[in-house]
Amino acid sequence: MDRFRRFDEAYYHRFYESPKTRVVSPEEHAHLAEFVFAFARHNRIEMKSVLDIGAGIGLWQRWIEQNAKGVTYVGTEVSQAMCKKHGFQHRDIARWRDRKKHDLIVCQGVLQYLPDPDVAPAIANIAAMSRGLVYVEVTTRADLRDRCDPNLTDTDIFVRNGSYYRGILAKHFVFVGCGLWWSKETEAPFYELEVAG
Repeated sequence: MDRFRRFDEAYYHRFYESPKTRVVSPEEHAHLAEFVFAFARHNRIEMKSVLDIGAGIGLWQRWIEQNAKGVTYVGTEVSQAMCKKHGFQHRDIARWRDRKKHDLIVCQGVLQYLPDPDVAPAIANIAAMSRGLVYVEVTTRADLRDRCDPNLTDTDIFVRNGSYYRGILAKHFVFVGCGLWWSKETEAPFYELEVAG
């Protein structure tokens, strides 16, 4: 995992901890977590276990501990520093697959750091561990051009089109909107027009 050496304390301080340079605040992140859990409740999706791929500084972990009592949380990271600081499992999603399945898998800000040969295996591993719901956030070429603040966003990534990720994700999942995907291996609780064709 030497290729992930740059994910040290300084990286996480700049992009996640410092109020001047972080890309998202804990308050902003809480809105996302509230949305995902509300979406699950609305669709009567059981939420007993969460796997957080690339757990970073533990924003999902803290929100779940405070707001989703009884939900089992597992965080993984390639960063030795974050594993030591937060107790996450040291895992590379392109090369690791747990036997357990999870009600929600979060893969936020991870796939854009993987080289091309690792993206499809990473998504296949996520699919194999998914009981249903997956949240994916990845920076694309269009995002960098149209949406991202260049002063706050880490641009040292593999820049790809959204269609690249959609194509690989669609092999395993059905898109249900706002970054949420549903495993094709699990019966979907959604009405026809609530999912992408």
